Amino acid sequence: MLDLTYKAPKPKVIAGMRDDWELVIGMEIHAQISSEAKLFSGASTKFGNEPNSNVAFVDAAMPGMLPVINEYCIEQAVRTGLGLKAEINLKSAFDRKNYFYPDLPQGYQISQLYHPIVGEGEVLVELEEGVARNVRIERIHMEQDAGKSIHDMDPTMSFVDLNRTGVALMEIVSRPDIRSPEEAAAFVGKLRQILRYLGTCDGNMQNGNMRADVNVSVCKPGQYEKFMETGDFGHLGTRCEIKNMNSMRFIQAAIMVEANRQIAIIEDGGKIDQETRLYDPDKNETRSMRSKEEAHDYRYFPCPDLLPLEIEQGWVDDIAATLPELPDAKKIRFMGDFGLSDYDASVLTAEVENANFFEEVAKAGDGKLAANWVINELFGRLKKDDKTIQDSPVDPAQLGGIIALIKKGDISGKIAKDLFEIVYTEGGDPAEIVEARGMKQVTDTGAIEAAVDEIIAANPAQVEKAQANPKLAGWFVGQVMKATGGKANPAVVNQLVSKKLGL
Repeated sequence: MLDLTYKAPKPKVIAGMRDDWELVIGMEIHAQISSEAKLFSGASTKFGNEPNSNVAFVDAAMPGMLPVINEYCIEQAVRTGLGLKAEINLKSAFDRKNYFYPDLPQGYQISQLYHPIVGEGEVLVELEEGVARNVRIERIHMEQDAGKSIHDMDPTMSFVDLNRTGVALMEIVSRPDIRSPEEAAAFVGKLRQILRYLGTCDGNMQNGNMRADVNVSVCKPGQYEKFMETGDFGHLGTRCEIKNMNSMRFIQAAIMVEANRQIAIIEDGGKIDQETRLYDPDKNETRSMRSKEEAHDYRYFPCPDLLPLEIEQGWVDDIAATLPELPDAKKIRFMGDFGLSDYDASVLTAEVENANFFEEVAKAGDGKLAANWVINELFGRLKKDDKTIQDSPVDPAQLGGIIALIKKGDISGKIAKDLFEIVYTEGGDPAEIVEARGMKQVTDTGAIEAAVDEIIAANPAQVEKAQANPKLAGWFVGQVMKATGGKANPAVVNQLVSKKLGL
């Protein structure tokens, strides 16, 4: 097993009008738990259903309706914590977070403030080969989602869809360890990758199943190191939170806009107010949503309808035993077992479906060749056709079959590309296609030698040039391949050309 050692990236330095500044970023990721039912009811979580069709009585806050914990959602939260190398709290509790909004029928959200289900963990965020940031996770708590207010269906009225109300969320809270917009986007990407491997969240940001709140502050160079030594937040600048980001590109843009806004205010002699802000991608600016003073007094208190949650260590251990191989471990194994580069292993493990596809192809017996074909030929063609690996017209057995034919010497690399195109567009068994269409590579030395002799005899002037400059021998190789319809074994052709020309 390879042991990869990483160095930490340098923090982003932003030049102000007077001074240099560094970024400090912490993130709160809201990830919808993959489950068929909601956190406290049996209502469906399926996306795209008719408005207000995924609503149980308890979701709609009907009188007398009590929440009942969905055990599978708890299991998914525990699985996530284990995947992030985090402490699992055997005792946790739910609280009521009180606020009033039309899409929150109960007038409160059931969450976990004081006793979260998951404690401290970590995420290794690789930025380039050999460079990575270890981002500490402070906690993961569970909560129910709110509904959705719709304001663009009527000029005079707003509508409420309660389908999301009560859907189980995990809020994954990081420490302020992120030091650049690129790191922030990479952290979200890495977290999404891990959750998808675990099967605890599908990571679909477009549907709102994963979204981020970004806390941004700026400080002078050297202050962050003092914070890390002392734990005193006084060394850092006042942070502002940017809510509900669901795009990697917008996350990076919003961080830079907000950082520059704060720097301009400070250098002008002003003071940063701790507040919640929204990012407007059309205007590329952040604007105030609410200040700390205007923030809701949530009046948290233990939820009287739910007993404290107690789970057994044996149950946690059973979940740990079912964890899949996670992306970092899989990447290291691919590099060790198949001799892949860091880059190729990273590409193949980016999505669990891609990794599984590659491993099936690699059963043909050559991991490096399989990686080359999966990344360059298959992924390239799928991207061109706007398809995912799940939509691939070529399955692992077929691609493995093409590689096996190359390994046996039955087909050349050029023939293999032609064969891939046939399998991609028409389907079929590669070996049968090669036989039926006469695509097998010519390995008969006598037949190839005859073609070489014929080309040499017909081009005496070219022979003299090649003997004077051996690099020109490639011309003869090309002519022989052309004469044999590309079926001659290239290695044999090269060998015979060199021999006949006396090179």
